[in-house]
Amino acid sequence: MPSSQAGAAVVLPMVWSAAFRPCMLAALIAAILMAAGLYPLISMISVGFLAVVFYRQRWPGSAIKRAVGVRLGALGGLLLFAISAGIGTIFTFFLHKGPEIRTWLIEGIDQSAKRTADPQALAMFEWFKTADGLEVWMLFLLVFFFVASIVLGILGGALGAALLGRNNRN
Repeated sequence: MPSSQAGAAVVLPMVWSAAFRPCMLAALIAAILMAAGLYPLISMISVGFLAVVFYRQRWPGSAIKRAVGVRLGALGGLLLFAISAGIGTIFTFFLHKGPEIRTWLIEGIDQSAKRTADPQALAMFEWFKTADGLEVWMLFLLVFFFVASIVLGILGGALGAALLGRNNRN
């Protein structure tokens, strides 16, 4: 479109009720991609970007400010965490995958222990293999995944708003 015909972009404030559906769709897609083997950190960034894409489809002629992209990314990241935690709970309790998850965690701890010769670190890794240690490790991983989902979702949302948020590109 020639610059003489380009009008000013309409900037709308973010409507939380309208944001939930696009963020949920983005979180579902990111969770499916993660389950299909996409690296989790990439999925966490993509949830924010996709939330902006889907939110923008509702108002195609409007501009999306970076602050709106950040909020969309945060909501998308939170929903991705909730979906992933729900899936993890189903696998652990209802499909009885607890022993497999425990084995996977212990293998990860063993791999980390091989990278050090520090006796204190090795003792810590051995403690993490106990029942109490595995509980602490799981709690740490949940908190890390929660924070990473939101922070990387924010990053993806800001990136999406920066790349796709403007109506006119002159």
